[in-house]
Amino acid sequence: MSGVAGAFVLPSSRSKKTVYDQLKHMVPKLENRGQAGFGVAAFMHEGGFQYTKSCRPPRKLAGIDHNEQDARFRSNAAIAHVRTPSFRGKSYADLEPLDNHKAGFRHLAVCLNGALVNADELSEALRAEGHLFSSKSDAEILLRLIERICQRDYWQHALPVDYETVFQEIDGLIDGAVSALLLDGLGTLTAFRNRSGLRPLEFMQTEDGFLLFASENSAFSGLKGQVDEIQPSHIKLVNGRTGVCLDSFVGRALHNPKLCAYETLYLANARTLVRGQSNLTTRRNIGMTLGRVLWPRLTVEASSAPIIVASMPRTGAPYADGLFSCLLKQQAAMVERDEVIAISRSHRTLIGARSQRKSLISQKYRLNGKDVTDRIIIVADEALIRGDTSRAVTEMLLGAGAKAVHWAIGSPPVVAPNYYGMGIETIDELAFWNVWKTLPSEARQESLRFHKIAPQTLELIQHKIALSINAATVTYLPFQALLSLLPQGHDGIDLSAFTFEMPTPAGQKRANENLNRLIADPLYENV
Repeated sequence: MSGVAGAFVLPSSRSKKTVYDQLKHMVPKLENRGQAGFGVAAFMHEGGFQYTKSCRPPRKLAGIDHNEQDARFRSNAAIAHVRTPSFRGKSYADLEPLDNHKAGFRHLAVCLNGALVNADELSEALRAEGHLFSSKSDAEILLRLIERICQRDYWQHALPVDYETVFQEIDGLIDGAVSALLLDGLGTLTAFRNRSGLRPLEFMQTEDGFLLFASENSAFSGLKGQVDEIQPSHIKLVNGRTGVCLDSFVGRALHNPKLCAYETLYLANARTLVRGQSNLTTRRNIGMTLGRVLWPRLTVEASSAPIIVASMPRTGAPYADGLFSCLLKQQAAMVERDEVIAISRSHRTLIGARSQRKSLISQKYRLNGKDVTDRIIIVADEALIRGDTSRAVTEMLLGAGAKAVHWAIGSPPVVAPNYYGMGIETIDELAFWNVWKTLPSEARQESLRFHKIAPQTLELIQHKIALSINAATVTYLPFQALLSLLPQGHDGIDLSAFTFEMPTPAGQKRANENLNRLIADPLYENV
């Protein structure tokens, strides 16, 4: 997962702010999407493009001023990208926006949030036509596709580019989750959201004369203006000279947004609104429900010290707050809310290469200094993906003298890979499938019902996952409970992580192939 933001100053604006000022306001609010770096492409008429790229966290953008580059460069438009960790680590190689290294009106810069499920097929076709690639990013594939269409239909004929037609072709070509911003050599800014609608893209026209774009509406907090959501298979096209902004449908059929549950519920900014409800509220409600599920599983002696309800920093806090509120109603004297886990660095450990993640986990978490000797600790977290982070934290707490560690997980079991920009490419890496291999054949068969697993089989899976991370218990949020907690129903949320029902055809094909390879293993042939 990553984030994009864009700003365009209207010719009528009398504001003293610059597009760079607007990006410095928005980009730090997208930091949950990735702390591995950021990039900015800025355009000025008669000045061309200037690029800023950094491997520092997105909040550091606020410390970089355009005057440090060129005091005379006051851009008319700019786009920015927030990056997740990559296999290259601290490298500029994958930093977006990417550009096509052409001059004048043929210059293109693009940044992308999401992923192309059919990236291999698209890149193979482009290479066959002679296109060269300098990176392994899906953003470059999108850039080459746009460049190919522009060259074929417009540039070689000395015609102005019709981006509505360009993105009609793009929307039909790609399978995946894409929200993208494109800035060209005429200063025209195009915002595109593909037909799946999995990646949100928000728009704001401010009262002081700016057009803004961002992956989350929380990026606009503190600004005044009208907010709108760009719909699937739509573009917003801002004319580089006049600032006229047109909304165009570029698809073959209308599609309702189907937002990715990972992004919408678990990783986005807590202040982001989804259908009018903040993620903070949704997460607290999930914690309350977890408390009702978990309480009967706890056995505490009356003479014991109160149970500590803690969270995984930083995104786990709302779940822990809701959980604590629920347990407080059950037995106030037996629980206390405290944070026992601290972090030494902010980088997320969910996404990235395995070796890189392992190193980050070992460096990231530490005790905050509180004495946990003989204490029972409940740790609330948004999800349990692979189990390596929760295992490391459990062992750290037990090593510090904790009596027992229980995990309250704000999601159902994660059973499916994700090819849409979340960095979970195979099912083999998931904790669910690692314990699935150890189940009796009948339980393995029952487990393939995924979100419809019988309660007794789910209990067995929770027990085995707890053993695998050295915890006393692991309690998942029941799937039906999740459905009831989603803002305005679940029809517009992609729950494939828990159901194995992929949101696009190419994704379903890949997931089925992934699953079939695993269950075809001779060790599990009785399934």
